[in-house]
Amino acid sequence: MNFGGKVRDRLSRLTQQRHNRPRTQTVVDVLAWVVAIPVATLLRFPSPAETNWSIGVWVVGAVVSAQIILGLGLGLYRRRLRRGGSEELLRVATVALFIGVALGIVVRTDFGSGIRYSVPALAPYFAGAIMVGSRVLWIRSIRRQRQLETSTPLLVVGAGDAGYSAVRLMLDDVRTPYHPVGLVDDDPLKANLRLLGVPVLGTVPELEKAIEKSGARAVLFAIPSADIDLVRFVDAVVAECQIPLFTLPPVTKLFATLSLTDIRPVTESDLLGRPTSEIDTEALASLISGKRVMVTGAGGSIGSELCRQLFRYEPSALIMVDHDESLLVDVQLSLEGRALLDDPNLVLADIRDAVRVEEIFERYRPEIVFHAAALKHLTLLERFPREAWMTNVMGTIHVLRAAQRSGVTTFVNISTDKAADPKSVLGSSKRITERLTAHFAEATGMKYVSVRFGNVLGSRGSVLTIFKKQSELGGPLTVTDPGVTRYFMTVQEATRLTAFAGAIGSPGEVLVLDMGAPVRIADVARRFARQYSPELPVVFTGLRVGEKMHESLFSETEHDLRPVHPLVSHVPVPPLSPEAIGFEGGELTDPIKGAHFLNSVATS
Repeated sequence: MNFGGKVRDRLSRLTQQRHNRPRTQTVVDVLAWVVAIPVATLLRFPSPAETNWSIGVWVVGAVVSAQIILGLGLGLYRRRLRRGGSEELLRVATVALFIGVALGIVVRTDFGSGIRYSVPALAPYFAGAIMVGSRVLWIRSIRRQRQLETSTPLLVVGAGDAGYSAVRLMLDDVRTPYHPVGLVDDDPLKANLRLLGVPVLGTVPELEKAIEKSGARAVLFAIPSADIDLVRFVDAVVAECQIPLFTLPPVTKLFATLSLTDIRPVTESDLLGRPTSEIDTEALASLISGKRVMVTGAGGSIGSELCRQLFRYEPSALIMVDHDESLLVDVQLSLEGRALLDDPNLVLADIRDAVRVEEIFERYRPEIVFHAAALKHLTLLERFPREAWMTNVMGTIHVLRAAQRSGVTTFVNISTDKAADPKSVLGSSKRITERLTAHFAEATGMKYVSVRFGNVLGSRGSVLTIFKKQSELGGPLTVTDPGVTRYFMTVQEATRLTAFAGAIGSPGEVLVLDMGAPVRIADVARRFARQYSPELPVVFTGLRVGEKMHESLFSETEHDLRPVHPLVSHVPVPPLSPEAIGFEGGELTDPIKGAHFLNSVATS
């Protein structure tokens, strides 16, 4: 065992044998004066030959005796005081000051004529510093030992500023549930260095070896600016070691003081593979503030989050429309903290009802509309295509026509990546809504646009929500095909893009978010499965009717143009009039024509 290990073991034994502490502290205090008096003497007379050491011996003896007597009288050696507490440190300082004053008085008498003036002037400060310092070190060693016994050993990935802050936090805060045992970094030049005494054990590719060497039971990823490949590599290694992985806030948030609550488990959104999109909040505020805004499908995953974000920009009215009364309860509760359903801006209605939709627009006269109401589950719509037609297509026509008649200036239709070269009823119905929106943009000359994005993390019925439910039930986790991939984004990003589209879109366009690299669904399933013991099985069920192996954000005829924002593409869409699909005079006059259009010519 090395010297450092022996010292730690000795400290551990001392802290565990509490009855030794008063005796040990007495010895330390005595040695403090034995050191302080000669040092103070030599500071006045650097040459030992000029000093009368026989006088120094009896001075040391007298002072040591006084220290023990006063210390016992004040309870310093009787375990009456809280170790390292302010009261104990104050009494230590009081003893040192009293002895210093006594020495000063003695020096002025004939009896103390041989004592140098530097002794009463300096020795109490030196001795007091040693006595106080020993107590502080003692209590810190006890706290450190308790921390080592009760906290989880943690390896930090990243020896930069974020890693330094995290290590310092864990070393300084005795309440931390973790203690750092090592670091790795993507810079090989940092190997074998130490950060606040914690060793850098190698590079990131050596992570598994570092975990084994350090005995870490958790890993903290502390490279906020890392690319996604590095994040996924660390996630895979840590998952293989069957220990938890934690991360820190994004680099833009690290200028604030780091706290223990900032260390959180890695989520699926951390593994999306692209930077979080930032939007121009001033442009969005100027669009929304003081305006009458309507959201259809306000109780859904996208609609409710959209309402929460729009609410912050203080519209003059936020009209929330949904056909599900229970969802309206939830959205009012999230906005106002109450659910009395007495807000006149909560509207219960179905967009399939053209007359009801006209009534709502006539009453509320919205200036801006976000159209989120839709059916979205691919497999069910393959089985019941008429429902897709009635809600997604006819319902959208009802809303668009009512918007046109009431003078809506900005209309944002929410679409899906399945509308690009659609192969499903869902995709075809949403492609039609994009083209219908483009037609009404052309007819009104107003900013009528669509937004297109992929799967939304945390939305109802999303694959991640399903995996969580299946995990809670004990599995298995079901995936259609080992190679199937999908695009993902967070619900906050999806709603920000939807709102931002109204500010930057041009009439008739579809706005598409750069969603980075698609994610393999089987990899996500295995990540969920590894969180359980025993590991949950993953079962492959085969692609369903209408499903693609890989989704695309653009059709073969569309081009990726980004004239306004580096992460938002603008795609022109050919307009499609309601009459072209058999919709005339507010009614579907030719349902067969509409059904054929849904199935065959949505992309023409």
